[in-house]
Amino acid sequence: MQLYKFKDQDGHEKVGVSDGDHLQPLRFESGDINSLAELLESEEPHSLIDFLRDESETFDLQDVTLLPPIDEQEVWAAGVTYKRSKAARMEESEAAASCYDRVYVSDRPELFMKATPHRVVGPHEALRIRKDSAWNVPEPEVTLVLNSRLELVGYTIGNDMSSRDIEGENPLYLPQAKVYDHCCSLGPCITLPDAMPTRAEIGIRLQVHRDTATVFDSSTTIDEMARSFEDLIHWLGRDNSFPNGAFLLTGTGIVPDSSFTLQIGDQVEITVDGIGTLSNSVVQSL
Repeated sequence: MQLYKFKDQDGHEKVGVSDGDHLQPLRFESGDINSLAELLESEEPHSLIDFLRDESETFDLQDVTLLPPIDEQEVWAAGVTYKRSKAARMEESEAAASCYDRVYVSDRPELFMKATPHRVVGPHEALRIRKDSAWNVPEPEVTLVLNSRLELVGYTIGNDMSSRDIEGENPLYLPQAKVYDHCCSLGPCITLPDAMPTRAEIGIRLQVHRDTATVFDSSTTIDEMARSFEDLIHWLGRDNSFPNGAFLLTGTGIVPDSSFTLQIGDQVEITVDGIGTLSNSVVQSL
């Protein structure tokens, strides 16, 4: 079962449920549940979805405008959770190499605030690359959807855009390399946990298309992670609270080599088993 935020043909914003290619909207008229986040906050989302499902109306996914499946949650991210990510970070900067090497084997992971909702874009919207950076890459990541109790209530896809030359110049520049307008995409939906494959079967694929060519294509699996989802959630919740819930990007195992950088007009596609494909175009910051 998958949950979507979308706009219908008349521009009305809705939340819907899908078991395939069609969407059935959820009725929020009762007043008890008024948003996707409130639905995920409930003790029994499945029962509520069945109760709120409007079976009299159906939309085709291709006929609606998909929105990022976020309300007021914070977006956080984990770094250096895959061996390939460790190697890439060490390539960025000799001075920072030992930092990334140590965090890869440390009990404490790298966690950082990635975005607030207004910096997040949804499917088919434009991501931005910084105009003061010459080396920009997408980072495809399985993203955990957490309620205020830090319970894992769903999964989505995240693109943790990164300006590698800025971060490589000095690790203290990480916030500038990671956090800016339209620096993150989420979507296309939230898959509830019982509809996901087993973790050993979750594959991730990144493709970058430029004009008529595919200029990057690589895949990995969750099995390549050095940390568990539960471990990352545990550390995120240490001395921290999330009254509106949170999205947690779990790190990337796909990092293009140093010769690759995104260009204006590129199309980035991230596919994750059990969730779908998140597609975004690339523009430059104003």
